[in-house]
This record gives sequence, structure tokens and C-alpha cells, in this order.
Amino acid sequence: MIKWMKRLNQALPGLVLGILAYGLFVELIGVWFVSDKIRYTTGLLIGIGCAVGMAIHISMIIEESVRIGEGHEKYLSFKSVMRYLVLCAIMITMTFLKLGNMFTAIIGVLGLKVSAYAQPLLIKIYLGIKHR
Repeated sequence: MIKWMKRLNQALPGLVLGILAYGLFVELIGVWFVSDKIRYTTGLLIGIGCAVGMAIHISMIIEESVRIGEGHEKYLSFKSVMRYLVLCAIMITMTFLKLGNMFTAIIGVLGLKVSAYAQPLLIKIYLGIKHR
């Protein structure tokens, strides 16, 4: 699986690992402060799953846009809008069926941003450990 992600995008495995670490951190810290632990956890898992899916989808779309070359703007825009429509459909379905907490699902999706912004720091830490 990691080799597949590295072929798609060199940064993707680190991004997914950061999303999963963020999800674990939020779960371990937040679960103590809520009364409905099951919906908290399932909402967070759905959000983290969406974040990982979005990261993979973004990598695939970037690769496809580079392959298309000229005139890729419409394709990129369409796929980006579709990604967020699918995310909205998942969130609405989750809320309608009471599968998880919407707030924690959104916090889980934010793991994509947190991981993306943390990548330079995580790479420095990884390289520092590797060279010792």
C-alpha cells in the first residue's frame, strides 16, 4: 500500500500517516470529555476516513492534471467540486442516520489540513532521527 502511495505522490504516505496520528491524538484526548463516546469515535473515524480519501483523491487529480497538460483547469475544478459534494453527502448521510457526531467528523476532516501543515516539521524530525 505504501509503495502504491509513493508511486502516486512521494508525500502521500507521510500525509496519510500524519492524518492517522492526528486522529489518534484527537481520539485519545477528546474521548474523555464527551458523554456519547460511541458517536464521538464513529464521527471521528468517518472524518479521518474522509480526510485520507480526500488526500488520495487530490494526489490522483494532481497527477491527472499534469498528464493532461494544457486545458486541465476545467477538469481540476470539476473534480474538486465533486470531491466536496461527496464529502457533503457523506456528512449529511452520517447525520441523518445518526452514525456519528458531525462536529467530530469535521474535526477529523481537518486532519488533512493539520497533516499538510505539519509535513515540513515531521520531515525534519524524520530526517534528524534517520541520520543519527
